[in-house]
Amino acid sequence: MSPSLAGKTALITGGGSGIGLGIARALAAAGVQVAISGRRAEVLEAAAASITEGPKVLTHLCDVANRESVKTLLEWAYKTLSKIDILVNAAGINIKTRAMGNMEPHQWDEVMQTNATGVYNCLYYALPGMRDRKEGLIINISSTSGKRAMPLGGIAYNASKFAVDALGTGVANEESANGIRVTNIFPGEVDTPILANRPQPVSAERRAKMLLPEDLGHMVVAIAQLPPRAHIPELIIKPLVQDFA
Repeated sequence: MSPSLAGKTALITGGGSGIGLGIARALAAAGVQVAISGRRAEVLEAAAASITEGPKVLTHLCDVANRESVKTLLEWAYKTLSKIDILVNAAGINIKTRAMGNMEPHQWDEVMQTNATGVYNCLYYALPGMRDRKEGLIINISSTSGKRAMPLGGIAYNASKFAVDALGTGVANEESANGIRVTNIFPGEVDTPILANRPQPVSAERRAKMLLPEDLGHMVVAIAQLPPRAHIPELIIKPLVQDFA
């Protein structure tokens, strides 16, 4: 029997939709007190209301690209939850103009600030509390675009997700002595709202073959249920039909 997660706490960025919401739903169902953050209050409130199994989900506005916003979020989370057992960095964006030749510099900045620097910001403010307690689990949602720089993800997205890989790996190595585990998850195609920013519309047939957010949720629960001595540095999960080369 897997260890119970009842009494554990989790903070999930990008928890209002997509992968973040799928993880929030799975952790709450496992008995975790979940708090989700995002940039739109109405989306967060609707997401929290949709999770009916487990403790009531809490919400807080945050733009992970803004360091002061993240500082406020983490201060609120530590005060409200008293501790953060699990931090999930799931906030992420992409753009439609993904090739180097048609992407503007400000778009590069926007993607990198959210997808890469956003993870750094959350780690910076979450780690001190975990160090004090000598325990903590951090899940970084990267992408198979962080393993293979394919045209599908685009220049900025690929670079941002490679950065998340390096950041998570480096922090995992540094913080293992403090009882902190970091897992980088590399999903393939997932049927989430970010598909709206694909350069070409995605067909219903294609969507039907993609992963679903709950697939990621199940994996995060399984990782969280491992004993503290067990560490999964990285995990790649993709649709069966998606190539990985």
